[in-house]
Amino acid sequence: MHDRHPFITLIFALPLVAWGSASLYYSPLPAPWPTVAAAGFAQASLAIFLLARTWKKAAILFAALFSVPLVFFLLQKPSNDRKWQPDLALLPSATIEGDKVTIHNIRNCDYHAETDFTVHHYDKTFDLNALTSIDLYLVDWGLGSVVHTMLSFGFNNQDYVAISIEARKELGEGYSTLRGFFRQYELTYVVADERDVVRLRTNYRQGETAYLYRIQGDKHLFREVFLDYLRAINQLHDRPEWYNALLTNCTSVLRGHTRPYFRKVSWDWRLLANGYADEMAYEKGTLDTSLPFAELKQRSIINPKAKAADQNPNFSLRIREGLPGMNLLPPTNTQ
Repeated sequence: MHDRHPFITLIFALPLVAWGSASLYYSPLPAPWPTVAAAGFAQASLAIFLLARTWKKAAILFAALFSVPLVFFLLQKPSNDRKWQPDLALLPSATIEGDKVTIHNIRNCDYHAETDFTVHHYDKTFDLNALTSIDLYLVDWGLGSVVHTMLSFGFNNQDYVAISIEARKELGEGYSTLRGFFRQYELTYVVADERDVVRLRTNYRQGETAYLYRIQGDKHLFREVFLDYLRAINQLHDRPEWYNALLTNCTSVLRGHTRPYFRKVSWDWRLLANGYADEMAYEKGTLDTSLPFAELKQRSIINPKAKAADQNPNFSLRIREGLPGMNLLPPTNTQ
């Protein structure tokens, strides 16, 4: 009589079967081989657990079978040399010389519609002594519990440069969260003018709500976070990495750069459900706490301000007017 254990083991192995099939389905093999390989792996896995006489034999055979998609997955290498979408084709970089930082290829697309735009880039030099603020953007596209996060660095409360951590997409490629688990996208840091990366989400994409918060802290902390971002940007310029929808996404990577803010934070479920990251930051005193959180969140919506400012050269100042915790007066001493 067959041991029942192999079939019971299949229940516990199902997540690995699903992962192996999906990784093969999203592999770079030419069509129709991804579909064939995914179906074949699933069928072979099922056969092992149904036909093996003992759970040990089933486990050994499945481990050997699972090594095929695993090794194939690990052998895939990221690249900076692909046919990229035009807005993601040029990578940013930074030159750091003492207190002066020159950021190359700051993106400033001129949008006519979400997918109709002219790409522009410029270089700009910033004085680290003038770094006076960090602002947090949360962009909710309707899910609520999962949002896109961005940071913006302010210099003398006049000049702002935003950094959005994203999946780098090729021509004709859309974004899929499921694909994002299987090495379908490289990781990229979009360093942009706020008239680009913010206005795209408030003025041109439909159904997205953008929240803007001032992060509390001192200039030394701001400098540490900013330079950490720039080091990662330069590293990606020379050595590409994979984007991962869970492990290396807009929030998990942002958290790594802002680890000075998390030194006293134990595990919190809102680190994964990033739609509640503002609530967590409020509780930790990282955001302005002069208002109840519900009121702060409501008053931090910037869509109407962004639509009114549109292409105004003072877009960054206009969207911050009247927001809680925003001090828009230039400091008298930046040294």
